Amino acid sequence: MTAENLPFGASRIRRSFKDFFESKNHKIVPSAPMVIRDDPTLMFTNAGMNQFKDIILGNVPIKYPRAADSQKCLRVSGKHNDLEEVGHDTYHHTMFEMLGNWSFGDYFKKEAIGYAWEYLTEVLRLDKNRLYVTVFEGSPSENLSRDDEAAAYWEKYLPKSRIINGSKKDNFWEMGDTGPCGPCSEIHIDVRPDGERAKTDGLTLVNRDHPQVIEIWNLVFMQFNRKADGTLENLPNRVIDTGMGFERLCMAVQGKTSNYDTDVFQPLIAEIGRITGHRYGDSPQADVAMRVVADHIRTIAFSVTDGQLPSNARAGYVIRRILRRAVRYGYTFLGQKQAFMYRLIPALIDSMGEAYRELIDQETLIGKVVKEEEESFLRTLENGIKLLDKIIRDAETAGTNRMAGADAFVLYDTYGFPLDLTELILREHNMELDREGFDVEMQKQKERARNAATVETGDWVNIREGEPEFVGYDKTSAEAKILRYRKVKQKNTGFYQIVFDRTPFYAEMGGQVGDSGSFTPCCCGNDGAIEILDTKQENNLAMHFTQRLPENPEGEFRLEVNVQKRRATECNHTATHLLHEALRDVLGKHVEQRGSFVAPDILRFDFSHFRKLTDEEIRRVEKQVTAKIREDIMLNESRHVPLAEAKKTGAMALFGEKYGDDVRVVRFGTSIELCGGTHIASTGRIGTFRIIGESSIAAGVRRIEAVSGEACENYLYLQQDMIRELRSLLNNADLRQAVEKYIEENAGLKKQVEEFMKDRTERLKQLIIDRKEIRNGIHFFAVKGVYPAEIVKDIAFRLRGEYPEKMCFAGATSFNSKPSLTLMISDDLAKNGLNASQLVREAAKHIKGSGGGQAHFATAGGKDPDGLPQALEEMIASVSRQ
Repeated sequence: MTAENLPFGASRIRRSFKDFFESKNHKIVPSAPMVIRDDPTLMFTNAGMNQFKDIILGNVPIKYPRAADSQKCLRVSGKHNDLEEVGHDTYHHTMFEMLGNWSFGDYFKKEAIGYAWEYLTEVLRLDKNRLYVTVFEGSPSENLSRDDEAAAYWEKYLPKSRIINGSKKDNFWEMGDTGPCGPCSEIHIDVRPDGERAKTDGLTLVNRDHPQVIEIWNLVFMQFNRKADGTLENLPNRVIDTGMGFERLCMAVQGKTSNYDTDVFQPLIAEIGRITGHRYGDSPQADVAMRVVADHIRTIAFSVTDGQLPSNARAGYVIRRILRRAVRYGYTFLGQKQAFMYRLIPALIDSMGEAYRELIDQETLIGKVVKEEEESFLRTLENGIKLLDKIIRDAETAGTNRMAGADAFVLYDTYGFPLDLTELILREHNMELDREGFDVEMQKQKERARNAATVETGDWVNIREGEPEFVGYDKTSAEAKILRYRKVKQKNTGFYQIVFDRTPFYAEMGGQVGDSGSFTPCCCGNDGAIEILDTKQENNLAMHFTQRLPENPEGEFRLEVNVQKRRATECNHTATHLLHEALRDVLGKHVEQRGSFVAPDILRFDFSHFRKLTDEEIRRVEKQVTAKIREDIMLNESRHVPLAEAKKTGAMALFGEKYGDDVRVVRFGTSIELCGGTHIASTGRIGTFRIIGESSIAAGVRRIEAVSGEACENYLYLQQDMIRELRSLLNNADLRQAVEKYIEENAGLKKQVEEFMKDRTERLKQLIIDRKEIRNGIHFFAVKGVYPAEIVKDIAFRLRGEYPEKMCFAGATSFNSKPSLTLMISDDLAKNGLNASQLVREAAKHIKGSGGGQAHFATAGGKDPDGLPQALEEMIASVSRQ
């Protein structure tokens, strides 16, 4: 049976991979979230190994020596993963699934190569004659020889002619600038038709970016650790890390020549065609757009299920950028001027819901988020087109067919207007873009971002062996020894990161800020207390940030947490749990946590809900939380509870969080949650609680800001002081009555002012008409003096209506010491070549200002009122000459 007629659908292929490795004694683990939290080095899971990074680095013990999974991944940069290229070829994606198997100190190259060959050729029955492999050719500069060991194992399955030497760039995998690394061996497949294979040997096309001669599996043999100085040392436990692109594998197994032709994407593409009226294959441009939309909707949907909403910061910005790229392709090439991508969610669920249940559970939220983001960006496109139209008109007036790169960058950076759409519209107007100028501005921005983000990290200095232990649930002080430390430099500021063998300091994680405090030597020495500025989690290590090291790092130290800050933070964290329960009781069980921030002075809680909370609902939530506080419910926590057992208790789990096999359950009465943070001993110690803000942060997601404990007391004192001051100011004990009285009086006075201004405007208009002059057959109306710009503009338009032909209105006025110019001309004068915008810009030089507008009406502002007479004279003279 050939690959072409195998009855292998995508779901069966995914399942067959897991079944195969389970039969080889591998633990099948679930996919980690695609969006990574609590890791400052990475925003998204970009490889299957991410969830095993702590094991590979030796920061946590090995739970099982063999593992396999299908991992959701996201890549928008790096080799072959430029976002702007996705959709233009047939085999690269933003979101993709990575099938992988791992060995941690167990088997190595021989077994990894044997398993790969067996699965591909015996389970999936791929044609052996279409397969090629690469091995690391060596690197003399690093004293690394060719990977003859891997090559020898491959020779059991393939002729030497199909075992290709690969460069360090392609065949030596590194986790980063430092850390585990090693040679790798790639498996490539040639899916070209037999006729093409007969003409050109596939051997010459491996790693040559041919769309049908592609890598499908990479076997990484981690055996080295790269230090900060670039040197390599052997790893104590060698690791096998393999990754196989699921979409590419489906293409090969199903006999296709494009990933998008497989049943992974075809249901989505068919639905896009049904909605837009385009048929895949009819138009190259429309085909690209359909591939872009099909790829990107998967990325967006899975990001939302992992708790990451589109936003303007970090991971949220990446998701928003991907979504907007899809909207822009639909707008430009599929004619979609209204939101349409949200309608693809049911088709996505039909295709992937069985493997990823979270798509089904959160279908409503995904749809609402996508729809609102689409509509928002479509408004941005509309506004951007208006701004671009103005730039084009100004360029035509100035007699140029070239748009400044800086202007295009402002559209791109400030307004989110896509560059290629700018270029497309310019071509329609026979204009071109100063691309070099745009690139200069883009480079400046990248340099600013790079300088802000650059971190120089030194090697770890290991003092002693051991694994860190967190004792902060029970203590706020402890005696400890330093395991390791390193120096870090960012923004020209140096500091140290220290890892202790035991610590009461909570490291920032799960929305709760990290502890601060100090540590001092336990015995004699000249060291005083060393301040711990912050504590953050990285690679499962609690990093204590300090500005200096102790004189004797090998000594023993006493660590002291800032208890006041910790207790205030714990009050807010426990209040967050009570708030979550209250929201579900008051609003409904659809409420789920979407994020949180817990600090000493404030708490933020993001949750799924589709409308603004009423004042009554907010009050009910506050009352329920404060009632729980008065009950003084004791903390009931259970540590190291099996995840399945914890869920049976009804404990709330946060979507997008990766939980281990054992979890911590935090219970305050009927509030039960999976939580790793610190909490107050009983709810009564919170004192009091108030909601101080409620808002929308995304489609279907609301945010509550609240205070508790001492911060809440201060908030209430502030409210009382304000009321007291208002009563004193209004000289009235009944504030409501006093305010209503002043509002009523203000409305009456406002009406009188409006009548006065209306009368004054009418009298000024008549005065201007009385002083009208006629020059060269044109009716000239002029005004100067101290008048608000709105009145002058109103008179200009009213006069234009009364004098539709051969009319010019010129104003040179000031208000609040700010000079302004106004120029209005009738349409017939504009059609004869006069341009109010151009004339105002010239006249504005007299008042040291600038301005613009349309051909028939323009305004300008400036800094020098003394130049108003000359500006008025120039505007009138310029029109007269015409």
